[in-house]
Amino acid sequence: MTHDEYADRCEELFAVGGFAQVRKLSEAGLEELGPDPVLYRWLGLAHAAEDEDDHDAEAEKAYEAGLAQWPDDLGLLVSYLELCLRADAWTYPGRSRRAVVLKERIAVLAPAGSPEAARVEDALGWAGRGYWQDVRERTATVRAERAALTSHSMDVAEALERGGQAPAHPEDVRAAEVAAALELLAGPWRAPLRLMVRHRVAAYVVTFVLVLATNNALVLSGTVTYSVWGWIWYVPLLLADGKLKLARRVARRRVIAAMEARHADTAASAGQR
Repeated sequence: MTHDEYADRCEELFAVGGFAQVRKLSEAGLEELGPDPVLYRWLGLAHAAEDEDDHDAEAEKAYEAGLAQWPDDLGLLVSYLELCLRADAWTYPGRSRRAVVLKERIAVLAPAGSPEAARVEDALGWAGRGYWQDVRERTATVRAERAALTSHSMDVAEALERGGQAPAHPEDVRAAEVAAALELLAGPWRAPLRLMVRHRVAAYVVTFVLVLATNNALVLSGTVTYSVWGWIWYVPLLLADGKLKLARRVARRRVIAAMEARHADTAASAGQR
């Protein structure tokens, strides 16, 4: 394979969250074909995406290895800048200070209005956020995740109404998520969970009413002066949501495996020729 083919596969896998696979692939490409700035960048991004201290250190090594040979590569410079801006100034002062040098270098190489300059502005805006901006960002993230889960629930509900799912491409993430959810919700013991998924809004409304009614009944009866026992009615809904979240993780693993299988078949076919 060429460097570009390795990079294309890294991009595909990165898009579906296959960070470990991207690291393995980029390392294989570097070992087979030698140094390449794009593969070093993918290696660094795949480490940085894990958002852990050890992985951040490995990402820094990848960026520095690439910049040692291609000091003016904007992809490496901007990715490294993003990593440095995310670093805690107290724990990693050297990495944090390095952001100033990287920003100055990028300003020389990336004129105003370029994609790289826009990425730098986005990164600097993120790094300069205050407490309330962080709160708003986290709130927006939670809302986005909730919206994604709701959309996934609707897809599963439609499939349950149809009695199954139509065949789909193994690399179709959305279809894979639905298929995994149907498997996890199958069986007679999970019938109540399927019912809640099919009627999600009604289930939440009924549950909320049951919570209020249970807590008020316990207080009015004199059993307790303050009750939170009614919240136990949310357990089935949490179980249903847990199945949907698990299905999304399972689906991602299956899509990644399908991509890797396709890559292996392509490599085998090329080898036969």
